[in-house]
Order: sequence, then structure tokens, then C-alpha cells
Amino acid sequence: MADSKSIVALNIGSQRIAMGVFGVSKSGRLTLQKYDAASILADPAAEMARLPQIRVAISELIDRLGISKSSKLHYSISGQSVFTRFIKLPPIEDDNIQQLVAFEAQQHVPFPIEEVIWDWQLLDSNSTDKEVALVAIKGDSLNDLNDIVADTGLRTVDVDASPMALYNALLYSYPELESTTLLIDIGAKTCNLIYLEGKRMFTRSVAVGGASITTAITKQYGISFSEAEAQKCNNGLVALNTAHTSQLSEDSAALATVIRNALSKLPAEIARTTNYFRSQHGGRAPQKIFLSGGGANLPYIDKFFEEKLQLPVELFNPLKEISVGADVNVEQVSAEAHMLGELVGLALRAEGKTSLTIDLVPDQVFRERETTRRKPWLVFASVLLIAGWAVWSWTNMGRKGLSEAGLKTITQEVNERDLYAKPLNELAKKEAQLDIISSQLAEAQAARTDWIDMIDDLALHFKSDKVWLVDFDPIVGFVRSEVMAESSSDDDSANILQSAITSDFASINNGDSAFAQINIDAMATNKGARKPRAGGAPELPEITAIRVKGFWRDKDGHKEVDELIDRLRSGSKYFDVMPTQQTIIEKPTELGDAYAARFEIILPLIKPISMASGSAVVR
Repeated sequence: MADSKSIVALNIGSQRIAMGVFGVSKSGRLTLQKYDAASILADPAAEMARLPQIRVAISELIDRLGISKSSKLHYSISGQSVFTRFIKLPPIEDDNIQQLVAFEAQQHVPFPIEEVIWDWQLLDSNSTDKEVALVAIKGDSLNDLNDIVADTGLRTVDVDASPMALYNALLYSYPELESTTLLIDIGAKTCNLIYLEGKRMFTRSVAVGGASITTAITKQYGISFSEAEAQKCNNGLVALNTAHTSQLSEDSAALATVIRNALSKLPAEIARTTNYFRSQHGGRAPQKIFLSGGGANLPYIDKFFEEKLQLPVELFNPLKEISVGADVNVEQVSAEAHMLGELVGLALRAEGKTSLTIDLVPDQVFRERETTRRKPWLVFASVLLIAGWAVWSWTNMGRKGLSEAGLKTITQEVNERDLYAKPLNELAKKEAQLDIISSQLAEAQAARTDWIDMIDDLALHFKSDKVWLVDFDPIVGFVRSEVMAESSSDDDSANILQSAITSDFASINNGDSAFAQINIDAMATNKGARKPRAGGAPELPEITAIRVKGFWRDKDGHKEVDELIDRLRSGSKYFDVMPTQQTIIEKPTELGDAYAARFEIILPLIKPISMASGSAVVR
């Protein structure tokens, strides 16, 4: 079982799950103590089953390696899962880079920035411009994958991207490299191209991998994906030329040719990526090539790349600077060493021996880090709280006797002051009642001028030498949303629009109110009238509109009326004239022999007037 000081590394590929346990010697050298790997099916048609397969594979590796299920874990995810960009920035101060990179991330990441988990790091550059590596992954994808890892009991420490882990392993394993080097990592679904120039790096993922070869075999022979995968692993090789295939059996030659054709796009993509690295990033063409990944197991694939790229090619050995423990299967490690680059890169990162540390943080890990960060402060605050409570308790114990005597004195003073409180409370109630009365008087005083101001407002906006008014009649029961009928004799309209002026207005004595007593019971059935409150005085209706009557003359006088209504609609602070309401009761198109024609307008009020307030007092 791995001890607490061991480094547990996990590489989650598209088809291969590898796990290693590393230790650190007294001299600081890493030692591979345990290693094993498991395969899952990379069939594109079975993508929904990938996460359950990963869970099973990790659980099997934990059991086989005897790893504690509470161990801390460093793991990497395949290059096809992440979005990587290399961004050039102007030569600005380091303090301002964070904001600029955040802005660039929003421009380059093809998803809403709040839906991704991303990180960046400043790289070495040959020019005055700064260069940044930006790596992002959909948040849901990473969280789902991390939930699978957490289900096995392992605790995630950090998450890296496969190309970045391979770069760190390459830089550590081959410190003697001076010329530009290309590492071709042939995975199941993608091929990661990693350029190393000094400490500079550049990477790009190409959508050609082992699954592409298996799919080509499936189409060629009409067999299932799993059968094609078995044929590729057991009998597959890469055809080089006619002389080479002529030495093979007919079946082997045909299969080798299919594999070669499936790989034919890869050299062209490598050449295109190299040209981009040179032109856009100021790099140089590679002078040496390393192969890694499961696809590098195909026989003669190194000869294939040597023929196509005209460069020396060899398998990547990330264990050059790593010791191998006694419990490790040496034969297995020797055969699969070129596939251990991600594990070595993760172990180096855990020891702080890497120059590139992209940190993709799942939500669960972020919460755990925040808790760990705040824990010392929470403990310190708890200690202060407990200490303060202890001091307070001790102090108050000493003051208990004094407090009881003081409490008795205070109680006597309170009782004495209660004698004065009752009359003061009575005075406060009377003051509140007087405030209500004074407010009502103030409102009544202000309401006395409402009608004068309203008439002034009408005169201001309804002024013309072709139109004159003869009647100004307050109306109760008008509902603004109703469309008025053209005829004033309509029974419903007559019931709804009742005048607030008594019919014997001319005979009312001087000094009496000009507003009639409204029959509340008769109006209770009308819209706009209020029914009496149960057990109390009836609620009075409100004046909701003004009926204006008048005459117009001249041939265009009726147009003048329309313009005056528009002026009221746009400028009055008392009348709320509806654009769609028909308000003119009579509007003949021609006067004929008459001197003037009658018109009648209903003007809704912006604020209804109560019949019981101000100057509108019901007698």
C-alpha cells in the first residue's frame, strides 16, 4: 500500500488508463515504485459508456496496485478534451497581464467563459512580445470526470493536460537537447504534436489517432470496431513501400496498406503545424523526433515517419532520469516506457520540478482548497472567541454581586419614572390625533384650488378662436378602458357617465355646494361607483372624468378640435386622453347653413377626485 509520502499519478486517456506510484529518494531522485495500466474501448459509437468504463478501470488499478482509497491524486486528461491556444501579448508590465489574459480568453475560447475552467502561464519568448499558453476545458466535462475519480475514494490534488505533462517529462528527461525537437504523441483519438526549443514549447492536437486506424479497418473489412481493434493490435503494421509489402502475406500486406493510408494525413498535418510554429511563433524546424503514446506500438511506424519527414525518429523514454523500484514489472515497463510520459510529468510537477504548471481546478477541488486556505483563520477566530467568552465569564462572575445591588436601584428608578410615563403617553396620543386633523385641513386647503388649476390647464391647452366651450361637467363612473359610444343618448353610457352636478344647479342658493347628492344605492350597479361598506357609512364615488361641451365654426374647425385634443394628450398634467378613445360625440364634416356645430368631449382625469374631499363635498 502506498504510504502518505508517495505520489499517485493517473493518466486518463481516450483508450488507456495508466496509474503509477512514485517515491522520492533522499537524494531527491524520483523512483517508480508501482505501475499498471488498463484499456477501455475507444469506439466513437460507445461514447456514453466511457465514464463508467473509466470508473471501473481506476477501481481495478487501485486494487491491483494496493493503493489506499484516500490517497491524494494527480491526474492528467487527454489533449482532445482541452482547448489550447498560444497568445502573443504586447510587452506590458507583469502586473497587468492577468487582466489582459482574461480579456483574450473571452475572445479565443469558443464557449462562454463562465462555462469553462481555464488557466494560463507565461512562456519563454525569443522576442520582446510576451507569449502565454491558454488551456481551457468545459466545466461540466471536467466536473463529471472528477466525480468519477472521487467515487473511487481518491482525493484530487491537481489536474493537468496531457500535452503539458509530456512537455515537462521531455524537458526533464532530455536536458541535453539543444536543437528544436518534436514529440509526436499518438493517442487513440488525437495526435499531440509538442515542440520543444530550449525551454520554449508549442503544442497542437491533430484529429488523427489509433481510433482513426481502427475505423479505417472497420470500413475496409466490414467488421465491428472491437474486432478491428484486435486485428490492429495483434496483426497490424505500417506498410513502407512495395518492396516491403511484397515480403508479407497477402492478408498482412492488405492490412498494412490500410493502416498506412489511415496515417497518410498525419505527415501533412505535421508539416503544416511546423510551418505555423516557424511563421507565427518564431520557432525553428525540428531536427529530431520522438514517438510516444499507444499508436507508437505499431511496427515500422518509426520508419514511416523517417521516410515521410526525413528526420531521425526514436521512441520517447521518460524514465531516463527515473529509477525503477523492485516491485515493478521490468519487462512491462520496458515495453511501455514510451507511454509513461504523462505519469512522469505529473510526478515531477508534484515535486515542483516543472517549469509549466497549468492548473485545471474542478469545482470540488476549488471548494476544498478554499476550505484549507480559510482553516487557519477559522481556527484562530474560534480560539479568540473561546478566550473572549472565558474572560467575559470570569469578569461577570466577579461583578455578579455588584450587579444585583445595582439592579435593585435601577428597578426603583424605573418604577418612579413610570408614574410620569402614563400622562406623557396620553399627550403623545393627542398629538398624533392633532397631526391627522392638521394633515386633513392642509389637504382640504390645497384641494380648494384644484378646480381652478384644472380649468386653467384646460384653457392653456384648449385655446382657439375657432372653438369655444360652454359647459364643464364633472363625471362619475367613467372607466378609462371603455370606448365611448358616438351617441350621447346610449342608455348604458348614460347610466355609466353620471354628472356630479345637480340638475337644479341654477336654483341653488348662493354659498351652497354645487355638487349634487348622489344616490349611492342607484349607482352601486354602475362601473366606477363604490358600494357601501358593510356596517358603515357608504363609500362615495369618485369624479373620474370631465365632460366638456362646446361649439366649433369655420370649415376647418373640426380639425382644430382634433389638434386641441392632441395638445391636451401630450401636455396636460390633469387630463389623460387615450389615443384610441373616441371622444368627440358630434362632428359633422360640413357646417351647412349653421353658424357653428356642437361637440362633446370626455376627458379622463389622471388622478380621480373624491366626492368627499376638497371642494367636491357631497351634501
